[in-house]
Amino acid sequence: MIETETLELKRSTGQLTSSLKSVSAILNKHQKGELYFGIDEKEGVVGQDVSEKTIRTVSNELTQQIEPKIYPIIEKFVIEGKDCIKVSFSGNNLPYLAYGKAYIRVGDEDKQMSSLEIARLVLQHSKEKLHWDKEICKEATLDDINLDRFKWFLAESGLAFDNLSDDLKKLKLLEDGKLRNTAVILFGKEPERFFPNAKLRCAVFGTNDTSVTLDMKDYEADLFELIEKAENYILEHINMGMKLEGMKRINVPEINKEAFREAIINAFCHRDYYKYDSVNVAIFKDRVEIRSPGSLYGGLTIEEIKIKTISIRRNELLAEMFHKVQFVERWGRGIKLILTKEPTAEFEEYAGLFITTFMRKGGKISPPITPPEAKILDLIKLDNKITKKEIGVRLGLSADGVRYHIRNLRKKGLLEWKGSSKKGEWVVE
Repeated sequence: MIETETLELKRSTGQLTSSLKSVSAILNKHQKGELYFGIDEKEGVVGQDVSEKTIRTVSNELTQQIEPKIYPIIEKFVIEGKDCIKVSFSGNNLPYLAYGKAYIRVGDEDKQMSSLEIARLVLQHSKEKLHWDKEICKEATLDDINLDRFKWFLAESGLAFDNLSDDLKKLKLLEDGKLRNTAVILFGKEPERFFPNAKLRCAVFGTNDTSVTLDMKDYEADLFELIEKAENYILEHINMGMKLEGMKRINVPEINKEAFREAIINAFCHRDYYKYDSVNVAIFKDRVEIRSPGSLYGGLTIEEIKIKTISIRRNELLAEMFHKVQFVERWGRGIKLILTKEPTAEFEEYAGLFITTFMRKGGKISPPITPPEAKILDLIKLDNKITKKEIGVRLGLSADGVRYHIRNLRKKGLLEWKGSSKKGEWVVE
């Protein structure tokens, strides 16, 4: 084992002071690393007396002398039959100081930073943190990209596939051979390996609050799949009815599909990915809520997004990729689309969340119909004066069977007879 820019080896905890300088240096350069006690770079594994007090001393020194605070994982392990200590640490709040001074890793050495170098580090890190979607995903490589998903995206965008690296560069998803977060969360084979919050959580509750849970599912996948999962989950757990368009029977969900799909896409497109929370879909007895981590961006208010066509994007690159496959518009008309399709939809900010709420229509939506009922409606659509006897003959049903199905259609509010028994006509509701 040899020292690297992210790995520091120490013979014993007697070198704890210099070890903390190494932790500072590695954090300021790579934001994560490992430190071992009981291993000498030249002599190899020499071992280290490890007791609870030893672990506590290392922990206290790391948490008290490194600023901003870090919370490392400290483990005792045995290698070549000798006790050693492994310290795993990470942090993204640069710069990190050890004993009041900042260090930077150069090869396997720790160099103290000048005030000018610290200022440059802060400026660079601040720029990188402005937009999560443009940050480099340091651990991901091209091998982590799902080529089929990326080719699908290009086809949907009207773009030809050349080769993975060049195509990602053209889309500004690859910089100096490194993938941006947007590339990984959209096209990654397992985005959750890099982003634990690349997750969708769905639940159905039996009342108007969370006291009774009927179903709960978590999904991990790329954003395109998560959007599809959220849409399908809502469709599976809200009421479905039907309507007739000419001779066709069309399924109609109690909440407009275009409206809640737009809300789902907005939740994933505009959420704050620095927050650990997931996008949540909560289906209550009286409503459906789509919850997205992060308040409105750029100082916008609820009233402004409802009445104005404004587009201030938290995740510009991510939104641009969604636009290429026509998931979002550049002009910020998503909220107006939702309100056009579902005028009673509500928007609110609460506890760092942006919540879109759709009220359920319950019994106002027509229930599904059986195949015989559908055939009866088709015949009546062609001839609204057709008799029950003629229906029975055409469909091969008994008189009792025709009466049974017509009675059910009437109960469902889909069919009514208007007028006298001889001169009346069927009315399809």
